[in-house]
Amino acid sequence: MNGPVLLVIAHGSRDPRHAATVRALVARARSLRPGLRMETAFLDFDLPSVSGTLDRLAAEGVRDVVALPLLLTRAFHAKADIPAVLRQAPPVLRVRRAEVLGPSPLLVAAVERRLYEAGLTPGDKSSTGVVLASAGSSDPEAIAVIAETARELRRTGWCSVRPAFASASLPRTEDAVRTLRADGVRRIAVAPYVIAPGRLPDRIAAGAAEADVLADVLGPAPELARLLTERYEEAVAARRVAVAG
Repeated sequence: MNGPVLLVIAHGSRDPRHAATVRALVARARSLRPGLRMETAFLDFDLPSVSGTLDRLAAEGVRDVVALPLLLTRAFHAKADIPAVLRQAPPVLRVRRAEVLGPSPLLVAAVERRLYEAGLTPGDKSSTGVVLASAGSSDPEAIAVIAETARELRRTGWCSVRPAFASASLPRTEDAVRTLRADGVRRIAVAPYVIAPGRLPDRIAAGAAEADVLADVLGPAPELARLLTERYEEAVAARRVAVAG
């Protein structure tokens, strides 16, 4: 085994598609780093739990773990839930927390991949507006990151990009679609800025009823798999610097 174990921590959902998608993403990341042990755990609804996985790793003799939140922004789960559960880790484990996935140019690339898979082409950019629809958050930092990601996506050439939210924040997906339509945008695409299917992504899909194109969730996109390995490497490198210092 090369380096600390990577523990990918997902939120979890009652929707079985969520866990299946998370596991598919981790499997794709594992194919990029076949010598690295990767584990998947869930904060809620699904098994294995984070605490149960940490206990098992400690019992197996593992001593170093990089915990990676499978989250696009640093909102409540990243700031409160995950740190709280990691504080309960067995004392023999050295647990370092990796950064959340966003923001990253790889996420913008993954969104574009899904838009192209939904039938758009680079030649459609100048006449297509995009609604970047996220799950939503009441955390100002998370909202700011979504807004900046929308701006980064706009800079790639789409005629307009507007953020939208399935919960906690406004506008809703359907309202952003109607605003773009009122602005005279000829073609409108909704790009779910979420990792896996579930209740809120279904709400985004419902809000896309008046759009021309609905892209898929990010899921096991190659860019996300690569981003998982990058966040792991950054956490390992930061620990090495800290130890050397």
